Amino acid sequence: MTGEEPGWERLLVAARRSLERTGGRLDGRIGLTDPTDAERRVVIGLTGRHRPPGTGRLTVTLAEIDAGLRRTRGEPLAEVLNRTGPPLRDRPAERAAEAAERDTALAGVQSRVHGGEEWFAAWRAGLAADGTLTRLVRRGEPHLAAQAAAVLDRLPSDGTPLPVLAEEVTGDPKALSGTTLAHLVLRALALRDDAAAPAGAEARRGLWDSAGVVVDDLASQVLVLNLPAAGDGLGTWLTDAAARGIPLRVTLQQLTALPVRARVERVFVCENPAVLRAAAARLGPRSAPLVCSEGVPSTACWRLLGATEGTDVLWRNDFDWAGLRITGAAVHRVAARPWRMGEADYAAALATGDSEPLRGAPAPSLWDPGLAAALTAAGRSVMEERLVTDLLADLETR
Repeated sequence: MTGEEPGWERLLVAARRSLERTGGRLDGRIGLTDPTDAERRVVIGLTGRHRPPGTGRLTVTLAEIDAGLRRTRGEPLAEVLNRTGPPLRDRPAERAAEAAERDTALAGVQSRVHGGEEWFAAWRAGLAADGTLTRLVRRGEPHLAAQAAAVLDRLPSDGTPLPVLAEEVTGDPKALSGTTLAHLVLRALALRDDAAAPAGAEARRGLWDSAGVVVDDLASQVLVLNLPAAGDGLGTWLTDAAARGIPLRVTLQQLTALPVRARVERVFVCENPAVLRAAAARLGPRSAPLVCSEGVPSTACWRLLGATEGTDVLWRNDFDWAGLRITGAAVHRVAARPWRMGEADYAAALATGDSEPLRGAPAPSLWDPGLAAALTAAGRSVMEERLVTDLLADLETR
């Protein structure tokens, strides 16, 4: 075979590389540095031009190689390469096909539910910008991008188990358990919550929980103070704890197995456990009912608030973009009224002088547009613990 004859090996390797790079064009030129005598003789035979011994570099056009092989071997260069090695690749055609498949995959990433939201647009753009779609195409999994959007269209959920959600969308109950599809969805949920990409099992579970998807109904919890409720078991525990002013941590499993119905006219919701802890320490049984979301509300938190039908829900978060997003979601989801979450409240909080740089993607405050504008202008966030004195004054019942 030609590829095994002396002087041909490097020549054919260079020719293959050039043809694959250009899609088979013969108008290129290749070169051999420090050629051997055998390589020099091969090139002389192909071109008919003498190269003296000791030549430091030989150059020859692909057309000359092709013509020489046709003349001496009766076959063109491409056939020789295909016979002596793997089939020639057409890399420009491969790149074009890959780009077309990537564009098709991106076009399939649409959402009927979240299409107008900034976080979804940022997630979709990121799939193309950082090479994620390219990797999916090369692995033969471009459909996963559209599947991820289909999963997101089912969210937020109201306590759907993760395997059930996976089977509903993909037909495979394990499709969202440590898979590429799960990674794509969690990446979108992190953007939605303005959070870092989840780095461990607990963070991943927390993101699913924030979207109302149950990975572990014992891990989904909510912190409660002074919320008496009707219902055997859990209702009794909540009522007894409220009589003593003792905080109680309630799991989704308890709320599912032992349904309750709150028996209060008004319930307050804060973001940070420090506020609830202060209310328990300073007010005890004299504190109004208080639920702590501990950041993005868990499925347990939403489930408990769903058991307060007819109750006036007053909600607040930190003065930052995530806080505005969560408060907006509460207004929409449980008809909550913002609690000390207005522009004037933010100005008073800033006046304490204890603030931090404002980070993350901006969010609206539809209940008070001036609040979002004020955050933008100041560029500072204020944690709700800075308002604890005012919050406790609101919570004190007698």
